[in-house]
Amino acid sequence: MNNPQESEDHSRNNDYRTIEQTMEKFSSGTRRLAAQLTTSASFDSLWSVLTDYDRLNLYIPNLLSSKKIFQKGNNVHLKQVGAQDFLGMKFSAEVTIDLFEDKALGLLKFNLIKGDFRKFEGSWKIQNIKNTSTNSLIYDLTVQGCKWMPIGMIEKRLKKDLSENLIAVDRHAKLSKRSL
Repeated sequence: MNNPQESEDHSRNNDYRTIEQTMEKFSSGTRRLAAQLTTSASFDSLWSVLTDYDRLNLYIPNLLSSKKIFQKGNNVHLKQVGAQDFLGMKFSAEVTIDLFEDKALGLLKFNLIKGDFRKFEGSWKIQNIKNTSTNSLIYDLTVQGCKWMPIGMIEKRLKKDLSENLIAVDRHAKLSKRSL
């Protein structure tokens, strides 16, 4: 995450947010993107937001729907639909993912079961920053589009979306903490 050539620093409204982002290109149009945000939101409030599966679409930009379709213990299956306006065209993609929750590690790891991608896997991770009251929220995604999906054209959009997703989770975690 500490690659200065591919990192972006975003500050919005006097509320400090540091977002570091990296992207790796692999063969066959596969991209691995990772983004990290430093936040004062608590572990519990971040975890609550990330595991409120049926309501993720209420605050994650471009996520039209998110529905838990199966849960047994720490294993969850989600069906999600996302949408983008890209170059004046509406683009949507659907995925069904298998997700594993490990709260002790602050880790939500997911893999594609089926959907509009050949590969869609990654994780959300919450880590305390040593000797501070702040946490890192990390979103790591490896994605490979279908043959008709021009991954090179949408990779900038993916990078923007990762940052927006982190900010949305952070914002909602801070708002939900205030309403407790």
